[in-house]
Amino acid sequence: MPSMANITVKKADNTTDITFTALNPSSGDTVPALWRSETAGPSASLRPTLQMKSTWNGPRTARRVEVEYQYPYTLTDTTTSSTYVKARVPIKMTVTVPAEIPDTVVTEAVNQFTNLADSTLVIDCFKIGFAPT
Repeated sequence: MPSMANITVKKADNTTDITFTALNPSSGDTVPALWRSETAGPSASLRPTLQMKSTWNGPRTARRVEVEYQYPYTLTDTTTSSTYVKARVPIKMTVTVPAEIPDTVVTEAVNQFTNLADSTLVIDCFKIGFAPT
């Protein structure tokens, strides 16, 4: 199993790094591991977060990994100077890995999907909220 660690990725400019700090590792099935970008936003509630949890499916024939990312849209009230979350961009993904599939096949499937999700077309669709026509 992978060990909990910080995750560093590129921001939208594809140059600047942003680090998601490992805050809480999972203590077992259904308990999410938690990361937060500690450099974004003035307080914890105003920062992007990533959670990941795993569990068996119902008949225990596959492992399911659920990932949830929350990116806050913040505004500042000019009369009070208070910053608050107006809305969030929630992104969720579930990966189900059947137990009877060889590791090499799972590796290929996961690599192909993550590369597809990182493709220009898919990213553009995510950004505008529409599938290609």
